[in-house]
Amino acid sequence: MEQNFPARLGVVGAGAMGAGIAEVAAACGIPVTLLDARQNAATAAIDAILGRACKRHAAGKLEQAQLDRLASALSPAEDLSDLAACDLVIEAIVEDLDAKRGLFAQLEDIVAPDALLATNTSSLPIGVVGAALHHPERFAGLHFFNPVPLMKLVEVIPGPATAAATMDRLNAFSLYIGKEPVIVRDTPGFLVNLGGRAFATEALATLQENVATPAQIDAIMRDCCSFRMGPFELMDLTGMDVNFTVSQFLHQSHFADPRLRSTPLHRYMLETGQLGRKAGRGFYSYAEGAAAPSADARTDAAPATQVGLAENLPELAEFAAGLGVEVLAQDDGRAPLLAFPLGEDVTAHALRLGLDPRRVVAVDLAFDTTRRVTLMTAPNGDAGLRDSVAAAVIASGRAVTAIADSTGFVAQRIVAMVANLGCEMAQMGLAAPRDIDKAMRLGLNYPLGPLEWAERLGASRLLSILRQMQALSGDDRYRPSPWLRRRAELGLDSWAA
Repeated sequence: MEQNFPARLGVVGAGAMGAGIAEVAAACGIPVTLLDARQNAATAAIDAILGRACKRHAAGKLEQAQLDRLASALSPAEDLSDLAACDLVIEAIVEDLDAKRGLFAQLEDIVAPDALLATNTSSLPIGVVGAALHHPERFAGLHFFNPVPLMKLVEVIPGPATAAATMDRLNAFSLYIGKEPVIVRDTPGFLVNLGGRAFATEALATLQENVATPAQIDAIMRDCCSFRMGPFELMDLTGMDVNFTVSQFLHQSHFADPRLRSTPLHRYMLETGQLGRKAGRGFYSYAEGAAAPSADARTDAAPATQVGLAENLPELAEFAAGLGVEVLAQDDGRAPLLAFPLGEDVTAHALRLGLDPRRVVAVDLAFDTTRRVTLMTAPNGDAGLRDSVAAAVIASGRAVTAIADSTGFVAQRIVAMVANLGCEMAQMGLAAPRDIDKAMRLGLNYPLGPLEWAERLGASRLLSILRQMQALSGDDRYRPSPWLRRRAELGLDSWAA
């Protein structure tokens, strides 16, 4: 299969992934032969593809010529021998190593010597799947994302013996069918599944520490960091049977790296059948009429009219000005003291600065506060002072989420972990830095890639947040990546290039 398309594609496995791959290739005019071991499954998948296409045509979203091209390009197969003329065969069967190895052993004797073989596995190492092939140079991973017609990303993963020409041809094929390929090193979870762990597992750690509720954490990550879904909403969507299993696999595969550690609650949700949307209950209830839990603080307190500033920081002064409150030139011993800790909890921050922890109301100003403001107080914090600040924020037209004392609030710790894991993937050479960002944005719909988050926060600030969390928690989960540390200490600005 050279770059002069169309070529003939074979797809083994007519489930959601295989059918999706067949659909996008056929829509580009590539003849596709679809095979499934289940009787009539390939034919049923093609009928479903054409049924959806006919609906789009009837709605004026698909031209007749496009519908005709799709219909003429798709054909079912009855046997592996029907794939003999294919230039590329993509496997999309069950995630079972022996099943995949057995399939490729048969395909290798059926297709032409210059035909390519690819696996769509999302977790099994490419080199392990292709270890027994006689011609591993023509074999690689081609990891699509579900739903294939909508998701632009394709991870192209070489095995230890994959030829450069094979990678070039798979790259060209991916581009031809409208996808954005990213070359990724062969490692457990590849890039997106590995990089995506931090968002969920740090949210779970925050919940385990009783810092905030799932609804509060989700609201903060949506409103302050522009994620389309919060981590608990996302876990409920994918299902605990998927996300816990992947998290456990990656944690074990990376020799129990604490940065990939989940929590007992995550496992408990799986074991008790609280799988998420598919089960009607996960971190949220999906029963008919179930009320959505609120993330917003409610208070009858009078809005604060005077505040002190824990430090002379421009962010704090600007925030206070936005509340319309008077900033005291000298502490009167009564007013709330606004603070902006980075990576610290209120307890450590107040004691370090010699402040009364009872009066300190911490505000996370590291992210967007135009829609929601996160407030945090020490265990002995004065609830009345906190509520007066909350009332002033609410009066300014914004929502408030009040959380328990935590190193790094909520958003700081989750974003810092996302960014740090991205830096570690860059250190490992899993992909080019900008490709790491592109893959995470396209594969997970993140508003920014992990290295873009690091640049947004600033390398020095990110390093400080991680170091504070590591020191105060004593947990190497927060150890900074050497890739980040070196660039922060060197003062590099365009360090994700």
